[in-house]
Amino acid sequence: MRAALLDALGTLVELERPWPHLVAELRARGVSVSEDDARRAMLAEMAYYRQNHDDARDRAGLADLRRRCAGIVAAELGVALPVPDVEDAMLAAIRFRPYPEVPGVLRALRERGVRLVVVSNWDVSLHDVLERTRLRALLDGVVTSAEFGAAKPDPAIFAQALELAGAGAGDAVHAGDDLEADVEGARAAGIEPVYVARAGEPAPAGVRAVATLAGLIPS
Repeated sequence: MRAALLDALGTLVELERPWPHLVAELRARGVSVSEDDARRAMLAEMAYYRQNHDDARDRAGLADLRRRCAGIVAAELGVALPVPDVEDAMLAAIRFRPYPEVPGVLRALRERGVRLVVVSNWDVSLHDVLERTRLRALLDGVVTSAEFGAAKPDPAIFAQALELAGAGAGDAVHAGDDLEADVEGARAAGIEPVYVARAGEPAPAGVRAVATLAGLIPS
């Protein structure tokens, strides 16, 4: 294995539950909402984001997308706050953290000469997330669907990641937690998929599954 292509959310990082944070952030701005209402608003925002994240291919697009997402949160909650203030609270509530084993696994793979490239259906802000979680320095490249213009399972985005890694499809694996985007996408690109099944989900026949990213380290 010369290269490991890696999904981001669910593979390298997890999203902390944002609704308790949103309740606290709005309270700090003088607005009281229930956690149930905050949960409903954030789930609506997250659904909208998933459908539109590729609009944020640059910083201007990201700013526009965030304003639209904040508008959804404000409308769902019916709060008497300007949308920019809701946006500030929303962004403060969205917090990512690396899975505990991830930094050590990335270091171990790099020590073995494996090139590491993230390939993710995400907007341009993924670079910021990887910096804040201190993972970016452990990676050799990052490809986001918004910047590249194609999303997993499209084989083209995997080809771009392989180019960054300087490896052929036969010399790489792709690890991710989504059966369609990651497993089937990697297969279509001729790359061995590794299914990251943190909750013990069964893998399709013939696909290697790992409970944590530590399963990528050769024995």
